[in-house]
Amino acid sequence: MKLEKVTDQSVTPTTAMGGRWYHDACGAAHALEIVGERWALLVMRELFWGPKRFGDLKASLQGISANVLTQRLESLEAAGVVQRRRLPPPASVQVYALTPWGQESEPIFQVLGRWAARSPDHDPTLPLSVSSLMLSFRTMFDARKAAGRTADVGFRLGAETFRVRVGGGALEVARGDIDGAEATIIAPEAPAIAAVAYGGQPLAALQAAGAVTVEGDAAVAGRFLGWFTLPDKAEKPA
Repeated sequence: MKLEKVTDQSVTPTTAMGGRWYHDACGAAHALEIVGERWALLVMRELFWGPKRFGDLKASLQGISANVLTQRLESLEAAGVVQRRRLPPPASVQVYALTPWGQESEPIFQVLGRWAARSPDHDPTLPLSVSSLMLSFRTMFDARKAAGRTADVGFRLGAETFRVRVGGGALEVARGDIDGAEATIIAPEAPAIAAVAYGGQPLAALQAAGAVTVEGDAAVAGRFLGWFTLPDKAEKPA
């Protein structure tokens, strides 16, 4: 009887919100119950820079089905990580946003991202969302390279706009207004920018090929994209 009670997952709080139950007091175990389902963390990643509509979330997560996205949003909402809002008129549409507690997870993404970037099997040529690129800037920013420098750079990537400011050894990202930025980098998708920041592609070469456009001070844009360092790859056991 006791064994049946322990293994009956239908009555646990976490399964009620769509998670799994490990029966383990470790905080990491409970974290996996909240966000351990496939796609859950990536849904959170896409909401770091502000609310998004369901369709925009689905478009930024290549391969996710509408049904799975609905399930993940429901479970994250039940856990208190995500909340639904309705934008005021004239938009009057429903959007999803991270709660303040959900927003506190950014350091987890940064540590996990740096750790995984050391994998010999990591493939940087796979699709990359705009939200992921901006989070990578926060993760891979090398304050030593930017020592004593400042930058105010706008990004127009597809339909999304972001502004990144560097100063005092810190990097801040915000979605929205880019008017007045020293330089604005324009590209149809995020991978073109990642190719410069992380792949060693010269910005001028992508400009010449028409893959990237820079408005304003191109020197500021080029300098900014040189302030990121990927960690060394881990070695596989022989």
